[in-house]
Amino acid sequence: MVICRYKDDVYDRIWGPISFDLWTSIGSKLTDDELTQNHYKPPTIVMSTAATPINASASFDFYWDPDNVDEQYYVFMHFNEVKKLLPNETRSFNVTLNGKYWYDGPLVPQYQSTSTIFSPSALGGESRYLFSLIRTEDSTLPPIINAIEVYTVKDFSRPETLQDDVDAITNIKKDYGVARNWEGDPCGPIKYVWQGLNCSFDGNDPPRITSLNLSSSGLKGQISSYISKLTMLQYLDLSNNNLTGSVPDFLTQLQSLKVLNLGNNNLTGLVPSGLLDKSKKGSLSLSVGQNPNLCASTSCNQQTTGGAISNNKKKKNHIVIPIVASIAGVLVLLAIVATAVICGLKKRKPKAAVNIDEEHNAANFSQFGPNQRQYTFNEIVKITNNFNRILGRGGFGTVYHGLVGDTQVAVKMLSPSAVRGYEQFLAEVKLLMIVHHRNLTSLIGYCNEESNIGLIYEYMANGNLEEHLSGKKNNAKLLTWEERLRIVVDAAQGLEYLHSGCKPPIIHRDVKCANILLNENFQAKLADFGLSKPIPTEEGTHISTVVAGTPGYLDPEYRNSNKLAEKSDVYSFGVVLFKIITGQAAYVKMQGDDENEPHISSWVSSKVSNGDIKSIVDSKLQEDYDSGSVWKAVEIGMACVGSTSNKRPHMSVVVTELKECLAAELARKRIGHDTEQSDSLDSELASISVTTTEFVDPIAR
Repeated sequence: MVICRYKDDVYDRIWGPISFDLWTSIGSKLTDDELTQNHYKPPTIVMSTAATPINASASFDFYWDPDNVDEQYYVFMHFNEVKKLLPNETRSFNVTLNGKYWYDGPLVPQYQSTSTIFSPSALGGESRYLFSLIRTEDSTLPPIINAIEVYTVKDFSRPETLQDDVDAITNIKKDYGVARNWEGDPCGPIKYVWQGLNCSFDGNDPPRITSLNLSSSGLKGQISSYISKLTMLQYLDLSNNNLTGSVPDFLTQLQSLKVLNLGNNNLTGLVPSGLLDKSKKGSLSLSVGQNPNLCASTSCNQQTTGGAISNNKKKKNHIVIPIVASIAGVLVLLAIVATAVICGLKKRKPKAAVNIDEEHNAANFSQFGPNQRQYTFNEIVKITNNFNRILGRGGFGTVYHGLVGDTQVAVKMLSPSAVRGYEQFLAEVKLLMIVHHRNLTSLIGYCNEESNIGLIYEYMANGNLEEHLSGKKNNAKLLTWEERLRIVVDAAQGLEYLHSGCKPPIIHRDVKCANILLNENFQAKLADFGLSKPIPTEEGTHISTVVAGTPGYLDPEYRNSNKLAEKSDVYSFGVVLFKIITGQAAYVKMQGDDENEPHISSWVSSKVSNGDIKSIVDSKLQEDYDSGSVWKAVEIGMACVGSTSNKRPHMSVVVTELKECLAAELARKRIGHDTEQSDSLDSELASISVTTTEFVDPIAR
């Protein structure tokens, strides 16, 4: 075999022959159509030949010695039987590494079919790696191997730059059209930090941008608001450009800023008092000279010496006064016009797009003033304490902790890299302004100021359901079966309201555990309505739309037909219910089988036939549950993920059945409690008692 690569190899790997005195080569002519491939796809020309030991009774040995014992490797071995064996011929062998079994064999290569074995974790810490293919006692033929791949692990010692800084500097580049070779990671590798930037490198923490020098770069327009998101910035030089507008107040919120040079631009107005105060205290070196219409003092006629502040020259009072008087007159006129417009608007009552069920209205957020009000970006900066505390990240952007007065909030800021982010932002604002329910997250306000786009929600202290089920959240709570049922009932009620309590009905389109948020009492609320769609009554029971959602939760019928209906949400909810029951991911990882990851619905279905609930339920529950309650929940989940929408129940039926599951679990807990506790449980059982509705014939039992 000669050296080959693309087009023989679809992955453009380079393959070459290896010769050794103790090996010999066997092979046959083989075409692409004749070879059955696996997803590693070694080229047919490679798999048509194989190496085998000259001494048929000897083992097939090969090894390498690493330059450094700390080096790590991943090894892939590919096998194909190139000879059509006779009835009395067999070929089987075991694979060892340094004398220990490496593959749980024996391995029997299949004729004209590729099979691959590999190291599931990196190999390391050895001075020699000796592989042996050892013929089994009942094998009539020696071992073979067609191809081997060995990959060295490259250790990138430093992490990538913090994503918030990357987003900010990328938008600054876009805003100003910076004509520099700014590509890749801004702070890495260290030798290739972007021109004009300096970064901090602190151990294993992500690098942060600490210095930005865009002096004499031909910048035009206002000072970019994205600069405020470089929260570790210590040095900022925007001098000798053509910047206009005022000096923004958000610069005062950059707590680490030590040097600020805005000289020789066309900035106007007053320098924020916060910057002047820092300059007077000596914590900030501020330069604003040669901005003819910029004032660095209240009187606008002070000339500061020493180079710390350079003010513009005096203006004659007799020029200033007429200008101020003219501006005041214009403002009075605008105020009169605005008042007239507002009065006119009040007389016209807008027609609501959604009829709200008054019985399900969310808690009153009167402490915020009017619900869903618009905030400026400067207000967002203050609310989040200059984006100081990150709660999480998602496809929309980063979520920050904030305070409106003494009330905690969550502020989600749109990332510039978010696909269709602005469209989803508008959809979520429009929906949450008119839809309210105790099991839907409440929108407190929003920001839509140029490129600064964000949503302000009520704060959910216990994060999302996915974090607790997966254990990825710090101090994640091990949820009991009762707590899981309460959460899933809450989520079902929120979804039922969207489907039945709103006119027209609203389809969430992204129901998943990560979008079920938990407050301080573990009350659950549906969140993230950026993909939600109303179904106008004139469209019937569904609408045709581009498929959107999360893999694993996405309704196969919707994915294949592009027809969106409320039953698409029901399927996604069924996956949520299965995850709550099993603690598994949407695609279940099978132990010892990395290639087979069945969907959770298929996995549960295969277990149901055994009739053993213990093999389905999350083992972390340690059998502390009412088995009848769990079986009923499994049956509900099976119905929700029915192959066609007409086989799935409505969410109102799901809510009813889940409440019965919770009632059964609470009844179990009554046993062994004292009278007072029993009375409390009786009261709680009564509050969730419902009339039984026919659901489906039992699926699981």
